[in-house]
Amino acid sequence: MSDDTQPVSPTEAAADAAATAAEGDVAAARIAALEAEAVELKDRVLRTIAEMENLRRRTEREVADARQYAIAAFARDMLTAGDNLARAIDAVPEEARSGNEALTALIDGVEMTERDLVNSLERHGVRKLDPLGQKFDPHMHQAVFEIPTAEQPAGTVMQVMQSGYVIGDRVLRPAMVGVAKGAPKPREAKTEAGDSSPNSF
Repeated sequence: MSDDTQPVSPTEAAADAAATAAEGDVAAARIAALEAEAVELKDRVLRTIAEMENLRRRTEREVADARQYAIAAFARDMLTAGDNLARAIDAVPEEARSGNEALTALIDGVEMTERDLVNSLERHGVRKLDPLGQKFDPHMHQAVFEIPTAEQPAGTVMQVMQSGYVIGDRVLRPAMVGVAKGAPKPREAKTEAGDSSPNSF
């Protein structure tokens, strides 16, 4: 009986070791590439989830804004009708109302219509601004003129020419107001007095 196994030469052993090492390097490189791809895909998935969440929030906000502010243009048009009703009421003097029953009934009807219009607007989120006596706010009020007075601090709303309205937290129409000019400040008064006195050198 003869043994067919032949001894392996050192050259063949080195070649086998080199082939095994090469296969190991290829496998390690492949694993590294797959891990890098997995990290990249995970990052993409997380970014996509974040973008979808931002889109969902933005869409909810836009839907809520559309629901709240959809009637803004219509409400702005209705304000003109309300202004005309108020002008009609103000145009009739009080003494003329008491002397004529038909005129009194007509004015009462116009006042009821105006109140109903204001209430309808309020039910839909449109509020009337009442700035009289408040500090002037350029975001809510439009100053039409100044009223010189020492009774109120400068910048106080003293007269309302046209009512303003807001819808939600947005200004639908600013109130047109007259603002207190106020007395000159003590420093300004001294400067004016100093300017009028002759200069001595």
